[in-house]
Amino acid sequence: MATNRLEILKNLVAQRPEDSFSRYGLAMEYLNSGNLEQAAAEYRELLRRNPDYAAAYYHGGQALEKLGRIEEARRLYQEGIEATTRLGDLHTRGEIQAALDLLG
Repeated sequence: MATNRLEILKNLVAQRPEDSFSRYGLAMEYLNSGNLEQAAAEYRELLRRNPDYAAAYYHGGQALEKLGRIEEARRLYQEGIEATTRLGDLHTRGEIQAALDLLG
């Protein structure tokens, strides 16, 4: 089923590359299946196309952390704090801040 879900999401993104929800789903599927490089790339592409997709900052940072790319994760979290502050999304801002604080 997971492979089928991955293929469905890839097809959705190919058909509608601007659809943030489908791209987020694809990134999450990559993350959950352990394909961290591809997950990080999809989160970055999502944020390039839609910098207001707040959850992508947190999950993208998590993928980067797992890859050992700590400075890149730190920068993404900082971008996320700026975006969520601008958007007034205090809940997601708090989650991103907590992840950033754990990096030290």
